[in-house]
Amino acid sequence: MDLSICLVTLNTLAYLEPVLASIRKYTQGLSYELIIVDNASTDGTVDWIVKNYPDITLVRNQSNLGYTRGNNQAMALAKGDFLLLLNPDTLLTEDCFGPQIAYLRENPQAGITIPKVLNADGSFQQQSRRGDARPVEVFGYFLKLGKLFPKNQALNGYLQSWLPEDEIAEVKAVSGSCMFIRREVHEKIGGLDEQFFAYQEDSDYCLRARQAGWKVMYVPLSSIIHYAGEGGSKTNPYHSIFQWHRSYYLYYRKHFSREHFFLFNWFYYLVMIAKLLLAWLKRFLRGK
Repeated sequence: MDLSICLVTLNTLAYLEPVLASIRKYTQGLSYELIIVDNASTDGTVDWIVKNYPDITLVRNQSNLGYTRGNNQAMALAKGDFLLLLNPDTLLTEDCFGPQIAYLRENPQAGITIPKVLNADGSFQQQSRRGDARPVEVFGYFLKLGKLFPKNQALNGYLQSWLPEDEIAEVKAVSGSCMFIRREVHEKIGGLDEQFFAYQEDSDYCLRARQAGWKVMYVPLSSIIHYAGEGGSKTNPYHSIFQWHRSYYLYYRKHFSREHFFLFNWFYYLVMIAKLLLAWLKRFLRGK
């Protein structure tokens, strides 16, 4: 089997219907399986899958176990030569999968790839390929220092903004919205780190793959639309905001804290807490 497509759902039926239809349309000649792990959706997702796609391997969790654990459940069942972590709020408008698999087969040093990911308006989703999320990159991105100093690669390292959109390039990390993984990578480094409930599990996985000797590649030979922010995170936005900030803390503590003086580490943690509180306040004031 060529490909195991792994999706984790949580009240995303409105997006799941079109993405599954587009997968069926643009996978001709490709042997694949679909594995969906549902994190206790209440919008009829499970019943709809059973009725319309009885051939899908479906795992029904009784509670929201998180995006990371759900993907690990799916990958544990996967039989394909390549595994694909795919967000349910995506849409194929062309054969996205075939060119990625062909590139992986022709380039055995590539362990992880991502196609060109587009926003709903057709613009390039810059966060889909990125750097290591080291402190200088994070500050450069979130404080918009990179825009003030566009030629500074350190400050612009998070988005790798100097790389052309339409050229193949080796990068530090890619988004889990459409992440192709060589089976040998999964067999060697295991699944996603479940201390990340969601967010930054993709950066962590790419870093671990690189440490194991694989390359992480941006391969814009095909494209896919990602309706960012329309997945399960909308079910409980305050919890989602917390987990987003928590993931940056965990990622930094796991990989980079030993490289810095403890006072800087505490400064970094305090900045992240302040950003979390500000994000919660903004959400509260929006009243949605």
